Amino acid sequence: MELRILDTTLRDGEQTPGVSLTVEQKLMIAQALDSLGVDIIEAGTAIASEGEFRAVKEIANSGLNAEICSFARIKKVDIDAVADADADSVFMVAPSSDIHIQSKFPNKSGQDVIDMSVEAIEYAKERGLIVEFGAEDASRADINFVKELFRNAVDAGADRLTFADTVGVLTPERSERIMKELSSEFRVPIAIHCHDDFGLATANTIFAVKGGAREIHVTINGLGERAGNASLEEVVLALEVLYGVKTRINKKKIYDTSKLVEKLTRIVIPPNKPIVGENAFTHESGIHTSAILRDSSTYEPISPEMIGRRRTIVLGKHAGKASVQAIMKELGYSASEEQMKEILMRIKEMGDKGKRITDADVRTIIETVLQIKKERKVKLKGLNVVCGKDITPTASIILEINGREIVSADVGLGPVDAAINAIKKAVSEYADIELVSYHVDAITGGTDALVDVIVQLRRGDKIVTARGARTDIIMASVEAFIEGLNMLV
Repeated sequence: MELRILDTTLRDGEQTPGVSLTVEQKLMIAQALDSLGVDIIEAGTAIASEGEFRAVKEIANSGLNAEICSFARIKKVDIDAVADADADSVFMVAPSSDIHIQSKFPNKSGQDVIDMSVEAIEYAKERGLIVEFGAEDASRADINFVKELFRNAVDAGADRLTFADTVGVLTPERSERIMKELSSEFRVPIAIHCHDDFGLATANTIFAVKGGAREIHVTINGLGERAGNASLEEVVLALEVLYGVKTRINKKKIYDTSKLVEKLTRIVIPPNKPIVGENAFTHESGIHTSAILRDSSTYEPISPEMIGRRRTIVLGKHAGKASVQAIMKELGYSASEEQMKEILMRIKEMGDKGKRITDADVRTIIETVLQIKKERKVKLKGLNVVCGKDITPTASIILEINGREIVSADVGLGPVDAAINAIKKAVSEYADIELVSYHVDAITGGTDALVDVIVQLRRGDKIVTARGARTDIIMASVEAFIEGLNMLV
């Protein structure tokens, strides 16, 4: 059975509260989705705005391998916008539950909705579009009405049918049963579109595939309205690893695609999110770490490399000897039994105080106990930041890198952003450094609060964390960034 994947990150995903993508950003995500191996990209709603229309049109004409789709209501004006935007297909939906029909078409009956749907489908076919027809809120509708709606849709020329669990009330058992019923009755492919209101979107999508669904609707990182949609990374990995169902997804590109979407949408991935969360392949417990270093399958159901990630060992109050030895080996150090006990004790003491222990903290503890004095390769010699009303935040910086003084300046969205951009520009000839995450906490109260800044930096496939603590948030940020640089450059 060939399973097709429709990714709706650029339509349903963009309906996540607070998310608004530019045409250029949508094109970047579409290109990443195409490279990932998605079969159908729902690029947006062409009728929604001039920007949406332009986004759908640019994606449709960008030479991607995936089928490019646009969302539409059962209205000719919507269908015209889809066709004029050069999309390959239209995903049009009609209300199927009583509550949706009465809300959207107060003076119309179920038969009226069927008639309107037939007219819209026939018109879309005349305009040369592949038609995927969806029953909205189908999971709260009378299944006999959904079937009647689908029968008329297929007779009118619909190429695919979608059962939409619009408010996430399906259960896995019911999802499988409905798909068996529909796939045995209709000759065209049946798709499932699940929302995560009860946390069941992944399970419902998988059980729909078990029941005969030949297409699934998903989003990167599970983005979407309210609690989101079924998550591509969760559904694909579960189907392939646990159920033996193959997809065309290039799994090694999952993590990079996830991080791109996180960056452009500014919706932060929870650290404990399956597959792509920062903690998914991170180990602290001494017992776990010791076992992982001997055999990764002890506490990992899949290897991080499968999805383009690396395993991370972090140190805290649960750390064990194996964790410290692994990090020391990476740093090129060795310690006696007594030194090892001292290093471990200092790390645990720091953890017991409730502090998050960064890579830079660990390195400092190890080098202090081993009495190793390392020359810092990157030193801050001067910093000046200008910002204010109607002034673009600008930072100029003087760094000493390997004994050579470098002056750099750049702008940013704020003073911290400008300072970080200036540093990145200064070190660009030495290394391409990416700021992966930035976190700030006020340790004390008041306007003179001591702030604790923790940054995560990446160079190639190596990621490090570093800390800066000052009453000045700009200096704390710069201090953290430079601390991280000294481990990467």
